[in-house]
Amino acid sequence: MALLVELAGRTFAVETGGPGGPQPVDGGVLLTPGRVAVLHGLGDALFYRHGHNSWSPCGWRRLSEPPLRIADPRRRVTADDPRWDDPHRHHSSAVAALQGEDGNVLLLGSLGLGSPRLSADLDTVSGWYETGSAPWFLAYGPEEEVFAAYTRHLARRLGARDRKAGNVWCSWYAYYERVTEELLAQDIAELRGLPFDVVQVDDGWETKVGDWFPNDKFPSGMAALTARITEAGMVPGLWLAPFIALPDSDIARERPELFLHDANGQPVIAGYNWGVGYWGLDLTKPAARDHLAAMIHRIVHEWGFRYLKLDFINGALAPAARPDGVDREQVYRDALTLIRSIAGDDVYLLGSGAVLLPSLGVLDGLRSGPDTAPIWQNHASDDPSDAMARNAVANSVHRLWQAPLAEVDPDVIYFRRRLNLLTDQQLAWLRDLADICGFRAVSDPPSWLSADEHASMVAYLAHRPEIRHLGRYRYAIDGREVDFGAAVDPDAAGQLYPIS
Repeated sequence: MALLVELAGRTFAVETGGPGGPQPVDGGVLLTPGRVAVLHGLGDALFYRHGHNSWSPCGWRRLSEPPLRIADPRRRVTADDPRWDDPHRHHSSAVAALQGEDGNVLLLGSLGLGSPRLSADLDTVSGWYETGSAPWFLAYGPEEEVFAAYTRHLARRLGARDRKAGNVWCSWYAYYERVTEELLAQDIAELRGLPFDVVQVDDGWETKVGDWFPNDKFPSGMAALTARITEAGMVPGLWLAPFIALPDSDIARERPELFLHDANGQPVIAGYNWGVGYWGLDLTKPAARDHLAAMIHRIVHEWGFRYLKLDFINGALAPAARPDGVDREQVYRDALTLIRSIAGDDVYLLGSGAVLLPSLGVLDGLRSGPDTAPIWQNHASDDPSDAMARNAVANSVHRLWQAPLAEVDPDVIYFRRRLNLLTDQQLAWLRDLADICGFRAVSDPPSWLSADEHASMVAYLAHRPEIRHLGRYRYAIDGREVDFGAAVDPDAAGQLYPIS
């Protein structure tokens, strides 16, 4: 059905796949479920691309420029949705937006599950669903207003969480997989009395990814570790990747039927890490869900962890042979809901590799970019999902509109100079962004810090500044203006329309 829609004094031609006209709602209009196309008339506008999962590239590019995407097909399997990648046309997941010369933004966003995808060219922005259908929200006006209206509709339909993690200390960027019980014992003792709320043990504790039991570096077991953290006055947290396993893990070798397979009956590679392609659980199967439930019960109710970083969870959505009519986003959401029901409402759940819409109302926090690193940019890599501080900042800045739905986790900040190549300005961008997000995580062992670095960390963590949003990349922090424009794109001069 073709129709005309007037928004903020501008008329757009819209074609929908179903009967019924646009329904006026708070901040815009609802369009009927199914496929939709909008003749935008904005010319060579800036296009906002929203990434599929936590690590997928997210940002603005002009329509006449090459699309923002991950070129490496192996990396794309891990850090984006390979099924809908398009090397020639600008594409997006869940929501897209266009900004014209007057600075106003046209936003088209999904209000439901079914792997909603969008694409745009110089004439049209289109949206469709891989499976099923749901309404679309269409709005036009100032950028902050249209994104805020979209979040309100998402919260009403899918839910939102307002729980805060507090200040988190994480083992990863100090020890990586070399973490041990002995190292953590020293760190926990030194963290006692500092303004940290959570101690989160990261990758390296498990016998194998997929086999979630402590390895021989943790001889006292995990319940003893949570008791140590709790006695020091902090919440015990744990990293795990509950939806995936390495092919040589016990669970994969002994129970291969629990994992996703292709149409030929071969295991599906759900992504690449640890030097190998990993498998994703087929969470349509009751036995796989039983395995997941037992895992979460053990970690939360037997070991005592109250903060879970759930990593690589997009592995459950990998393209695979599923029963007819199954919506892979609904399967993912049902699995997260199962974790929530087993863990309890008071356990903080952070999703990494998370997909936005099916995570809403279930996860408390969402990682918003690739892993950071103590380097700003790897000039040998043009991968926008690669682990480096600039990519982490750029993605997180472009996802700050999601803050009313779940905490935005921009990854860790640094205070140490040891093993750190970041400049003072780059360190400041990381810290300012963490302040804006309200999610502040550190991975510096106190013993690595000089007296001045230690004092700087404590003062930073103890203070909660006043934040005001001034423009797309501009904020005021306790009255001090911060501009992330150069952090997002060092060559941005003259490339963006002015924004108030």
